[in-house]
Amino acid sequence: MDELDELHLKLRAAVADELPGAIALRHRLHADPRLSGDEADTTVEVVRALDAGPGRAIAGTGRVVRIGDDGPAVALRAELDALPIVERTGVPWASPGNAMHACGHDVHLAALVAVCRAAERIGVKVPILAVLQPREESSPSGAEDIVRSGVLGEHDVRAIIAAHLQPRLPDGVVAVTPGPVNAATDEFEVTVTGVGGHAGYPHVARDPVLALCQIVVSVQQVASRRFDPVRGAVCSVGQIAGGSAVNVVPETASARGTVRVMRDADRAVAADLIREIVDHTAAAHGCEGRVRFAPGEPVLVNDPALAAGAATRLIASGVKTDDAFRSYGADDFSHYCGVTRGLMLFIGTAPPDAADAPGLHHEGFLPPDRMIGRTAEALLAGYLAAIRAAVTP
Repeated sequence: MDELDELHLKLRAAVADELPGAIALRHRLHADPRLSGDEADTTVEVVRALDAGPGRAIAGTGRVVRIGDDGPAVALRAELDALPIVERTGVPWASPGNAMHACGHDVHLAALVAVCRAAERIGVKVPILAVLQPREESSPSGAEDIVRSGVLGEHDVRAIIAAHLQPRLPDGVVAVTPGPVNAATDEFEVTVTGVGGHAGYPHVARDPVLALCQIVVSVQQVASRRFDPVRGAVCSVGQIAGGSAVNVVPETASARGTVRVMRDADRAVAADLIREIVDHTAAAHGCEGRVRFAPGEPVLVNDPALAAGAATRLIASGVKTDDAFRSYGADDFSHYCGVTRGLMLFIGTAPPDAADAPGLHHEGFLPPDRMIGRTAEALLAGYLAAIRAAVTP
């Protein structure tokens, strides 16, 4: 048994001692959630639970707190914000308002606190930088602001680790996938301008609604007919607007959606294809089409060495792992991976007998408290993998 094996055993035992307090913290956070940009109260509660000093305010309502002495550090990140959802779980500690921790952030925070308190208690040699990140669910990205601040460099962060609950994975499974695991996502808005008129005389109008409908159908076929399927893409339109009366051909119509790819270089390729469809389809209907893009998150790429090391640790602890899970969802954790080695682990929550169980961002999503221990175990595995792969000379 080497030094890291011994450290793993000590940390696991210390985390187990911290779980009752972490569960109580999870319940407090869940009962009193805060939306993106308004997380100050949540930050105070988590910093108080960490009991490692005030740390440094970052990205508005966020905070970084260092556990340990000088030297290269490993960062652990958890998200502070909730979603604008009315909770329908019925538990005594449910949120009573119009916000809800429906993405597992309460569990992530509680697990991070358990790990950090355990590390502080046993006195780890490699410091941990607890990154309490705001605005994961909204734009501008809290992660992007933290990266831009330079705080990771100031603390000589050699790697950053995060874990996320994932109801698309079975309960008991932790996904530790090397390479791309979450897609880059960009938003787009299409505006079609035609000639308005009376619905009974369409021949003297140029109908932007009809043109837009054709564009929507064609744009969603970008992935299947215009893009290399080996590389993959997902294009979805989520909003359509146009017109003010049933008997009027409007002058304009618009649609908004997202385009997602698994290689950052493919973002420009997908955007060019969408522009081509918009321009030509609108012109074919006697209209003018314009498309505007708003850049979102880059591809989240897990460091292969960190993934391999964490998987080895988890397997040694009796945890079943998966090395192939990927999602076309996006996470701003990807911004950290652009400046240091990063690893996102996914914690399965799907019960075997409930295929229709509520998923992420659902009013009924309520993973059991034992997921705090599972998430803490994943963070520990990532921390130890980072020590071996990124910190130890």
